Amino acid sequence: MVNDFGRVITAMITPFNKNMEVDYSVAGKLARYLTQSGSDGLVVCGTTGESPTLTKEEKLELFRVVVEEVGGKAVVIAGTGSNNTTESIELTQAAEKLGVDGVMLVCPYYNKPSQEGLYRHFEAIAESTHLPVMLYNVPGRTGINLLPATVLKLAEIPNIIAIKEAAGSIDQVSELCSVLPDGFSVYSGDDSYTLPMLALGAKGVVSVAAHIVGEKIQQMIDSFNIGNTTLATQIHLDLLPVFKGMFICTNPVPVKAAMNILGHGAGIPRLPLVEATSDEKDILKDVLTQANLI
Repeated sequence: MVNDFGRVITAMITPFNKNMEVDYSVAGKLARYLTQSGSDGLVVCGTTGESPTLTKEEKLELFRVVVEEVGGKAVVIAGTGSNNTTESIELTQAAEKLGVDGVMLVCPYYNKPSQEGLYRHFEAIAESTHLPVMLYNVPGRTGINLLPATVLKLAEIPNIIAIKEAAGSIDQVSELCSVLPDGFSVYSGDDSYTLPMLALGAKGVVSVAAHIVGEKIQQMIDSFNIGNTTLATQIHLDLLPVFKGMFICTNPVPVKAAMNILGHGAGIPRLPLVEATSDEKDILKDVLTQANLI
């Protein structure tokens, strides 16, 4: 079982063709490109991958394609979480058979379970698989906050080894890092929080911006880890416009537009998300130009 997901994990977009079908060929090329551009691992079919509008069959084919393209070169993490425990178990087990290295499980959205309900949901999925599990806490999307005490309890389950934390609270990150056992990894779920979270003991980031600045994010983490905090801070400040640019509207709308500008053929998002506006694209072009990416 993989027990190290790496430091820079890209939450990979799902490319669509003009008919709004998943473009598996482009997905494979994108996975290779990201692996060669600073990503230690890829999350496939997460929020950035538009998981709510993908069918089970599309998700499984994406898992298969990405494993075939970069398996053994990058860690492939399948986004198999949902607000339906039984369906999450079935998807997790199917992903395991396809050879993914781990799964990421988002907190159940909309049904707003209690902390005990969250615990039992994650426990049931983790116990159904041999794969290592990354929890994903993003209250702004799910309407529920996975509290540090519940994470600590879940950390007792052997194959739950990490959390992507995106509650937007440095105090909550501090509490997580102070109570969790050695070997349990905390990842930033927001690019702009990566450096502050590293200072508190986080391992790395599950990144959107790594689609376009993955090597720079690796350099920032490297610099921090060797004690060159001055350089790490400067890289963070240099990248901040990119981090902010990727969230000028709902993710993954900006990053798909940016990848299209850079020639990667990401396509546009599926409804109910819509393509970036002309004004938003102009902002992104300015951001990419200032970052010397175009």
